[in-house]
Amino acid sequence: MSNPSQLYLLADHIKLSLLERQRAISLNLEPSAQDGNISRSLESMREGVEAIEAETVRLESKGDSASATLQDQATRLRTQYDDLTSQFRGFPTTSTSTIAQPNTPSLQPDFASAKDTRSRNMSKSVRFTDNPTSDSQEAADRAALFPYRDDPEAAGAPDQSNLDNQQIHAYHKNILQEQDEQLDRLGHSIGRQRDLSIAIGDELDEHVQMLDDVDEHVDRHQGRLDGARRSLGNVARKANDNKQITAIVILIIVLVLLIIILK
Repeated sequence: MSNPSQLYLLADHIKLSLLERQRAISLNLEPSAQDGNISRSLESMREGVEAIEAETVRLESKGDSASATLQDQATRLRTQYDDLTSQFRGFPTTSTSTIAQPNTPSLQPDFASAKDTRSRNMSKSVRFTDNPTSDSQEAADRAALFPYRDDPEAAGAPDQSNLDNQQIHAYHKNILQEQDEQLDRLGHSIGRQRDLSIAIGDELDEHVQMLDDVDEHVDRHQGRLDGARRSLGNVARKANDNKQITAIVILIIVLVLLIIILK
């Protein structure tokens, strides 16, 4: 992240987290829940600031005029990073803290809310009554009761704004029953898929066994063919030796006949 705008937004996010952390401490709450996120955000900001500083050095070496503006942003971001790190680590700082000053003016209300260290009054209200009223609190409670729908475009969902407790209970009961039926059908479908997978696995095992048998038969017949080839080689060598012996015998007989005739 080497974009200054993104780093300013990240700095605002860290500031809000630190303000929430300070408020939790002031309310005697556990402040360490967000420490990991804050630490990772500070690390990302440090890497981004270092990248901008390196880019500033590169532009200065080339004589680019944009290096001055980038240097000013890098200085501001480095100052905010050092201040935020000191605030998070609890180190003393000599400069004026910028934790309460957002870089983005539109976040000023969020910062004002985060700086409010007063305990919020959590009022308890009954969501349903036997005699529903039409005041704004009732409408807000009913809107909170149905915040989401699986299919926002569905037109069959009834209007729950005028339902009493029994009707809302019946409505939810019907929804739960439909979901149970859908889960049952899904369970049956998964069971069929499981049975089909087991059958396919058994079929594959049978084919593997058949291939092993074929491989064994091929090896056995290959051994027989090798033995037959060796036998044919021996016969051929013996036949060649017999031809030589026969030629020698014939030459001897011819020689004997010639001796007899010449005498």
